Amino acid sequence: MVDFYADWCVPCRLMPPILDEVKEQFKDHVRILKVNVDHHPDIASVCKIQNIPAIVLFQDGKIQWSGIGVQHVNDISIALKEIL
Repeated sequence: MVDFYADWCVPCRLMPPILDEVKEQFKDHVRILKVNVDHHPDIASVCKIQNIPAIVLFQDGKIQWSGIGVQHVNDISIALKEIL
């Protein structure tokens, strides 16, 4: 799972506690990476990120699900359960 964010983005600051809950729920089944779109615009471009915050779920290097804006724990959990 990749959390695309920027330091200046106020809604992005709401995601860490949500992602902590997801990590607790899925423990060893998910790894969460954070990508600052200002520092790594190339990665954001490859993943077609145009708005932040954005959460992207990958499996075997392929995008399986993405959510733009502040996501709820339940929405991310449902997507992860479908993928795993």
